[in-house]
Amino acid sequence: MRKKFLIVAHYSRFLVQFEMNNVKILQDMGYEVHYATNYQQEDMYADAPQRIRNAGVILHQIDFVRSPYRISANIKAYRQLKDLMKKERFDGVHCHTPMAGVLARLAANATHTRPVLYTAHGFHFYKGCPIKNKLIYETAERIMAPYTDALITINEEDYQAAKTFSLRGKAYKISGVGVDMEKIENIQVDRAEKRRELGIPEDSFVMISVGELNENKNHITTIRAFIKANIPNSYYIICGEGHLKSFLHEQIDKTSMSKRIKLLGFRDDIAELLKISDLFLFPSKREGLGLAPIEALAAGLPVIAAKNRGSKEYADVCNVDLCECCDVECFKNLMNQYYRDFLNTELKDENVRPEGIQAFDSKQVTRCMAMIYNEVM
Repeated sequence: MRKKFLIVAHYSRFLVQFEMNNVKILQDMGYEVHYATNYQQEDMYADAPQRIRNAGVILHQIDFVRSPYRISANIKAYRQLKDLMKKERFDGVHCHTPMAGVLARLAANATHTRPVLYTAHGFHFYKGCPIKNKLIYETAERIMAPYTDALITINEEDYQAAKTFSLRGKAYKISGVGVDMEKIENIQVDRAEKRRELGIPEDSFVMISVGELNENKNHITTIRAFIKANIPNSYYIICGEGHLKSFLHEQIDKTSMSKRIKLLGFRDDIAELLKISDLFLFPSKREGLGLAPIEALAAGLPVIAAKNRGSKEYADVCNVDLCECCDVECFKNLMNQYYRDFLNTELKDENVRPEGIQAFDSKQVTRCMAMIYNEVM
């Protein structure tokens, strides 16, 4: 009988965005891969369920919610998971995202399903976090530790925290989900034509950010810095959707630079947009690592990022400039500095990838994950 393995996360696009390499590893190990998620609440990736099925993954609907405070909804999701594990008798579980991770580990413990792996894509408790985060999320992780055979972290701060937990297994650290460096390098784009599509002059200085339009991604700081810098013939493009979209539009429309700040919404051509840009801005307040700036570095872009435990992982090795997350003046000054470099550079369209970025190549991460799976299973 074929072995079965369950991956759990609270929204379906998570697998499409971040876990397809792990699916391939598990399938190559001989497992039939199942995915438990709330695919009925999918938004940006409407085709995610079909893409998951096309990858040979069996999909199961679980009515996950993100909030720990919705007690009855979380109890329902826990029961659904427990029933699924009883029925399918999985040979292992790998869970992601905080609430799904807690519920999956509880259900696995109740059904004697092992081994159990959990990847923390940035603990919700961290140095300087609100006290309620420590009370809720750190307490939850300590309670879940005896039910966890592998706790996988993606930055040093989280790894050190994980090593203090009473785990059934042990803590690991990997370099995030990895970026396909070769794929990004091989993407060819007509810089002038792509800029024309966006209504951006060919000779302009283009800054770009990628991320959900929410409080944590903090785009308002770099928008204000861009306005304050007022660099001639400069443009700022922001890719992403989110509940702050209307607010950001309102703030932009109040200025005389509304035509030069473009909220592009969800895009499936991020690598191409990186290739036609000159500077990447990442003002996020909290990140486990941050995939977007790593993709930007892979595309050869210089990066200005906010100081957080994620950006510290690559700032030194990749020459990333850091600002405090809400320091408009710092972002503004660095924008001006890079603009001066842009004016003084003859090879403006030939960005150079930093050597340190190779540690985040998906090939390296895949090797690490294969080792962990083989060690734990």
